[in-house]
Amino acid sequence: MSYYKEISRKRKLISFLFLGLFTWSAYIQLNDPDPYHWFAIYLLVGLLHVLSLFRPISKRIYWFIFFLLIAYSLYHFSYFMDWIEIDNKNEIFGEMVYEKPYLEGTREFLGLLICALSLLYPLNISKKNLENN
Repeated sequence: MSYYKEISRKRKLISFLFLGLFTWSAYIQLNDPDPYHWFAIYLLVGLLHVLSLFRPISKRIYWFIFFLLIAYSLYHFSYFMDWIEIDNKNEIFGEMVYEKPYLEGTREFLGLLICALSLLYPLNISKKNLENN
């Protein structure tokens, strides 16, 4: 029996949803002033979710990428704190305003955090979850 067939339908569905989410996120980064590394980050995370369905990926790789993403997000944490202190939180959903770098920094912080936290899902899959439901 192949590795893919041993994985539950729920895990397959969630992994493909993560792929869709992060592929879409990568695509919308293409209009960003610095698109290439953001495109690569989002696509890498999405692909990791799906590749893990076809062959086991070492938890060390997941943890390494997780901590890299967390470390990179900390670089943007001060922007997030600046955004927390403003009154109009809805600005984050608007266009980039160069006079307000905390908007883009907050988006980048939150995106990296979402990427990192999503990697906790495959890390917490136990052997019994591999069985078909």
